[in-house]
Amino acid sequence: MSVEERLRAAVRFKPELCSLNMGSMNFSFFPAAKRINEWKHDWEKDYIANSDDNVFRNSFRDIRHILETLSSDGAKFEHECYDVGHLYNLLHFVEAGQVKPPFFVQMVFGILGGIGADLDNLMFMKRTADRLFGAENYQWSVLAAGRHQMPFITQAALMGGHVRVGLEDSLLIERGVLAKSNAEQVAKVVRILRELGREPATPAEARTMLGLKGRTETRSALAATGEF
Repeated sequence: MSVEERLRAAVRFKPELCSLNMGSMNFSFFPAAKRINEWKHDWEKDYIANSDDNVFRNSFRDIRHILETLSSDGAKFEHECYDVGHLYNLLHFVEAGQVKPPFFVQMVFGILGGIGADLDNLMFMKRTADRLFGAENYQWSVLAAGRHQMPFITQAALMGGHVRVGLEDSLLIERGVLAKSNAEQVAKVVRILRELGREPATPAEARTMLGLKGRTETRSALAATGEF
């Protein structure tokens, strides 16, 4: 899709927070095709097998356009960084004044084409972000793909970061067991983190941490367009 097509939902619904990938990459998952014997839909096998030719485009021009288009409505961004170079791309826009603190960095691990899910890489990404941005200027979270999900985000929480779970990142609740829902994964990570002395933020606390415009302003913007 063109960048305009990718933006349609966000332009229409004017969210408080939306994803913004901070660089182009070969986002691939083709090895999964060799592990699946039965397919539910006719298109699935070719789609997955041909992802070895995927280029997920997020050029500097695209990123600048997204920032300019959505920031005018007060949206802020989950700056998704799949590799250390994406942190430097984000720094470019911080130095240009197009991204202002407090901003939110989502560090992504374990996607083929991005940085691997090794704990040394987590430490390296966090140290690099602190050096580039200053730890006081950003909030950070971690997601890890597949089997790395729970161990990786638990380590991130121990380091002071936030965490992300969901079926987009892992289909499992434990080894060999499919998760019933996103909510089941949320309940599991909340239980783990509470055992470690961490307490989930309320929606109001999260909005304050991230400097979001708030639900009331979002609804007002939608009402003005007749969408709400």
